[in-house]
Formats: sequence, C-alpha cells, structure tokens
Amino acid sequence: MQEVQEVQEVHEVRRVRDALEAIAAVDWDGLPGPADPYDPARAAAGLRALATATGLVRAADAGALLAGGGLVHDHSGAVFPAAVVAAPLLLAVARHGRPEAGATALGLLDDALAFATRDGSTRVATPYAEAVPICCALADHLRGGADVLATRGLEGRRLLADAAEHWRFDVQEVVAEGDGTAAFGALAGRFPDGTRAAEVHRTGRATVLARVVLHYPPQPDGGSDACLRVDGLRPGELAPPAVLFPARCGPGPTGG
Repeated sequence: MQEVQEVQEVHEVRRVRDALEAIAAVDWDGLPGPADPYDPARAAAGLRALATATGLVRAADAGALLAGGGLVHDHSGAVFPAAVVAAPLLLAVARHGRPEAGATALGLLDDALAFATRDGSTRVATPYAEAVPICCALADHLRGGADVLATRGLEGRRLLADAAEHWRFDVQEVVAEGDGTAAFGALAGRFPDGTRAAEVHRTGRATVLARVVLHYPPQPDGGSDACLRVDGLRPGELAPPAVLFPARCGPGPTGG
C-alpha cells in the first residue's frame, strides 16, 4: 500500500512540474488583448495556482484570478486570446488535477466558449489558419479533450455539444462540380442541415462563401472524412490547405 502511495506521489510531483513548465513557457505579456481588463499576470498566476490547488478554497482563488482578467472577464463577458493558449492547460488540470481544480477548469472553459460565441470580433492565429474566430479555436481544443469531457457528466457533455456547433473543415482535395466545387476533406464538429455560409481560409487570405452544403457526411463509425459542395467557387480558389469555418462565428474577414 505504501509503495502505491509513493508512486502516486511521484506522478503528482511530475504532473505539477510539467504543468508549471508549460505555463512558464508562454509569454503571457506578449499575447494580444485589451490592456483593460486583460491582465497577463493574473493569467500566469491563476494557472500556476490552479495546477497546484489541493482544495476547494485554493481552486476557487485560482479561478477568481483567471475569471477576473486572466483568461476571461466575467463581469463584462469578455474573453481573451490567452484563453485559447490556456485551454490545453485547463484540460490537463481537468484530466489529472484534483477534483476541485478540475471542476474550476471546466467552469472556466465553459465561460470562455460562451463569451467567445458572443464575441464575433476576436480572432487568433492557429497552426491551421491565421485568423480564426476565437470561439472556433476554443472549440477545436475542446474536441481535443473529448476523452476527459465525456467522463465529466452533464457539464462535460454539454461543452462537447457546444463545441460541435463550431465546425471546422480541412480541405484535402477538390474537383469541379457544375458551377461550383466539391471539396473532400476532414470535418470536425457538426455541419448543420441545409445550405450555410462559411469562411474559407487560405494562406494570407480569408473570404466568406455564401452557399456551402454538406454533400456527404462522415460515416457513423466516427471517421471524419466528408465532402462539402461549395457553389460559385472554382477548384483553384478552394485548393488545399484551405480551411472552412462557420461564417456566423465572425463578422466576416476581408480578402487580402
């Protein structure tokens, strides 16, 4: 029994060390955000406190820092790009941290996505596109944490359902089809029924498409392969590595 406890303690020390190193590796001051109310010091301090929290009071104190200007500002309903950077760290706390800290992390992710959905203006750079609506970037991280969210009861399942509304489609191949293009690729999230407007992002450019429809959905076995039909766009205008997002998530970028 003592050996098991010692192994658990070693794992806990490593978890906390790795979390603190990941937090320290981020230049929180260099992230974009309004000088008021975004406070990068709160972001770093709050995440450190949450990663090491061992009880309800400490987890609540850490959450207050992060909700009071660190990642979001709950009084004004603002969300900052720091929340996107912190999302994997919060998911790690939910996966491996103490229960109280994990619950606080999920609450912060819930607030961040809710505030971001109402934002419509803030965009962030990601590995797959340069100016992604902040809600879509957050949703992508939440899908990446589906394994832990699916085990966290109603709140976790609701977060996954909310994230699914912010779909993403990575174009892998295109062919001409009538006056439009059939785009084959990987769909993450849930594309809604009917014809929808979408943003298409290519290197250095993002434009709004008026008519996009799900031509072939992914198979029920959980795969992501799908096909979108895009009206009025030539294959060359949608060639890989184009990425599509819901147009409703932003006011509409301009071409460049």
